[in-house]
Amino acid sequence: MQDRHIYEWAIVRLVPKVERGEFINIGVILYSRKKNFLAIKYHIDTNRLELFSEEIDVDIIRKYLQAWEIVCKGGREGGKIGGLEIHLRFRWLTSTRSTIIQCSKVHSGLCSDPQIVLDQLFEKYVL
Repeated sequence: MQDRHIYEWAIVRLVPKVERGEFINIGVILYSRKKNFLAIKYHIDTNRLELFSEEIDVDIIRKYLQAWEIVCKGGREGGKIGGLEIHLRFRWLTSTRSTIIQCSKVHSGLCSDPQIVLDQLFEKYVL
């Protein structure tokens, strides 16, 4: 059990019309302090999105999520947030928002390979 470490994760949701409270799961973000791992994996199902709203600009959503990827990687490219320590970047990305991109509550678990868990969570909750 020593090779297993705590990880935290949240589902990334697209809320096309915030006032209605309906959402589509579009991604998963996962953080592991011991493994120094922070990554997001996402997919936007445009056909499904159109059922909720035809007003959403998918290109803007993609750019927004690409910015989250850059923040996950850290460094200057991610601006001030990208320069923060990894745990602070995760907290910032998963903080409560009233925008059309939101995260679920943060959950936790144990794993030895966070990338494998990220892929499994993505398959289970997004695809």
